[in-house]
Amino acid sequence: MMDIESFRMYCLNLRHVEESMPFGEDTLVFKIGGKIFALMSLINCSANLKCDPDRVEDLRESHQFILPGYHMNKKHWNTIILNEVDDNKLLKELIDHSYKLVFDSLTKSIKASLI
Repeated sequence: MMDIESFRMYCLNLRHVEESMPFGEDTLVFKIGGKIFALMSLINCSANLKCDPDRVEDLRESHQFILPGYHMNKKHWNTIILNEVDDNKLLKELIDHSYKLVFDSLTKSIKASLI
């Protein structure tokens, strides 16, 4: 099980990540190149992560702690109930996957500015 602070520190240790609270004091937002790759609810101990649409349904069917993205496009986002996660390796892989999807979608000029 990964707690809120561990999730936060894992995200912040990824290259060029910015943290903010644009939606209020209850939600931490993590961005790369100005684009969101993770949102974390401090109230519900949950996180939204971007996901390849080809993996979304398999993950939801295989893990009860992975749900359709709350307040997000359910084709591209999953909500992870952090205090129910029984596999930190999987959670880290999902964070990395979300980060990579968003990084890969950045323009060449934004990517160049991050290097």
